[in-house]
Amino acid sequence: MAPSLDDNNNNNNNKIIEDEMTHLKSRVTVENVKYLPGIKLGKNVVANPDLENAEKLGVDCCVLMGANIANEIALEKFSEATVGYRKNKEIAEKWVQLFNTSYFMVSAIQDVEGVELCGTLKNVVAIAAGFVDGLEMGNNTKAAIMRIGLREMKAFSKLLFPSVKDTTFFESCGVADLITTCLGGRNRKCAEAFARNGGKRSFDELEAEMLQGQKLQGVSTAKEVYEVLSHRGWLELYPLFSTVHEICIGRRPPTAIVEFSELTPKIPLI
Repeated sequence: MAPSLDDNNNNNNNKIIEDEMTHLKSRVTVENVKYLPGIKLGKNVVANPDLENAEKLGVDCCVLMGANIANEIALEKFSEATVGYRKNKEIAEKWVQLFNTSYFMVSAIQDVEGVELCGTLKNVVAIAAGFVDGLEMGNNTKAAIMRIGLREMKAFSKLLFPSVKDTTFFESCGVADLITTCLGGRNRKCAEAFARNGGKRSFDELEAEMLQGQKLQGVSTAKEVYEVLSHRGWLELYPLFSTVHEICIGRRPPTAIVEFSELTPKIPLI
């Protein structure tokens, strides 16, 4: 979503995906009944589902990611977020000013790609964490999987975009968001159910049954990451990412997530 930075414009024009439009009841009492049921958004929220029209708004956009589960923010529980900006620090500071509250602490970092990739790749690691939970392997195993996952997140990001900063992974968008997503969230939840069923029920089936119309990100992201790794000949460098996808499609059993010989990259990661 991209609220306008123009102080004279009372409408926060938000670019949201078409699917979400059907869940906005009206401009007067705006509510996303799928992801934030029971939470009324402000009267100044206007949904704009058309990307081309959203671009015509002329809003200088940044990236907002972090350890902030939506329903907890809506209930004003303390959390953090990271704004990733490219060049204009002044614009980033305006975004911080716009979003920052007493219960939602926002900081800015000059690393759009790093912030965005952290928010994407953490969902793949959360799938792995869910497998561990479903197999009841304990906290030591889960911590190890999270560490390995963070290592692969960092290495993959820096190989794709050498400009990505190491410090980004210590921001809310990095390790904090990874922890939150691996402890809770729909990706971990569905992956746990997948493992408990021995991989015999598909993620599509579990998603439809458990998420009430919400969508998983981790499974589709794992597939896309796997395609990139395969195309570039990097599969052996990212055994956790590779294994997650192979488990998701039924090529390997959920127990493969802790085959440590498979989790040792052939070449040291960055």
